[in-house]
Amino acid sequence: MNTGSDLDKPLGQHRRSGKSGRRNGLSSGQWTIVAVFVAIFAGAGVFAVQQTALRGSENTATAAKTQSAGSTDSTEISPQADTAGSNDVAARQPGNSGANIQRTLTNSGNVVTTISPRDRGGDGPLILSGATPVGQDARVAHLPIPELLEKTDHGRLPVISADGRRAMDAYARPWSGARGTRLAIVVGGLGLSQTGTQYAIDTLPEEITLAFAASGNSLQRWLQEARRAGHEVLLQVPFEPFDYPQNDPGPHTLVVDDGKQQNLADLHWAMARITNYTGIMNFMGGRFLSNAAATENLMRDLAKRGVLFLDDGTSAQTVTGAVASAIGVPYAEGDMVIDNERNRGEIMKRLDETERVARRNGQAIAIASAFDVSVDAVAAWANEARSRGIEIVSVSALAEDPRKD
Repeated sequence: MNTGSDLDKPLGQHRRSGKSGRRNGLSSGQWTIVAVFVAIFAGAGVFAVQQTALRGSENTATAAKTQSAGSTDSTEISPQADTAGSNDVAARQPGNSGANIQRTLTNSGNVVTTISPRDRGGDGPLILSGATPVGQDARVAHLPIPELLEKTDHGRLPVISADGRRAMDAYARPWSGARGTRLAIVVGGLGLSQTGTQYAIDTLPEEITLAFAASGNSLQRWLQEARRAGHEVLLQVPFEPFDYPQNDPGPHTLVVDDGKQQNLADLHWAMARITNYTGIMNFMGGRFLSNAAATENLMRDLAKRGVLFLDDGTSAQTVTGAVASAIGVPYAEGDMVIDNERNRGEIMKRLDETERVARRNGQAIAIASAFDVSVDAVAAWANEARSRGIEIVSVSALAEDPRKD
């Protein structure tokens, strides 16, 4: 509001010339008013300075809290605050690296970036193995990683990413890394029965590896359920048995006489059925997997895709181990099928035998099918085994991996 007084006008503006005809002196009352306003302006200035200092202290404290919280999302870190070198370090940290990233401003004006491991609460399947992250955060474990997929005529297939990351690592279930007796249990045939698949996912402990049949139904939906529940996943691919076609594993079976191109087409059809799996395993396949040429073509394709191969161990004539080793494919082989007899007592006995193998060799792999009796027996036995010092791990933890050997 303008009162008409010169005191309401901005200070320092519209100065009158010294030649003005008005007198220069002020009355005592006017001097009093001037003194009051000067005191008010001086007090406001001091208050503003104090508030600025307080805000600076609060911002510093807030920044310190944020740094100590150890955010791992690189989008929350301002690149403008970095020197060229420190920004380069932070840029290489993946979003789920589990690292504390702290930046300190030195007296010389430089920013020092310190990266250190973060303590995890054990609430998600994510660990670090060297510099390679293993597993996904549980909140997104059901979602495929785009960099690990390529689009083909058959659908999306796994592929090694540009930076060398593999599906075998990205979708693996972590384990303790302790030196002890380790045992993996694979329950296969999921996806063929809707009720059986739901029962298996609901009943089995999360450390049990689940294998989905390529010829199953609603596979991607079931895969997401399994991943949300914490399971590592394999894909079961049908291979030609010795008595084929009398014994037919199902559509798109890989057959020796079909030749390389057709077999690759059938393999890719199967591999495009789901995502987020660490590897494939055979369903039947005695004849195919005993043929070195056919098996070599299979393994060479898998080597480019960053997945492991699990042989269920049912064929004495298999050549998968030797071929996988020569080509460099991560490989594992089952030690025992535990439910050839669908009887709870017999299944428990076979699991006990597998445990003895694991104690003797340090590790073992048991194979089962998703029958209700098998699921119930495996769930009960796995819970008991923990008390005996057995660590139930996923197949990827036991695979022979050329990268790590």
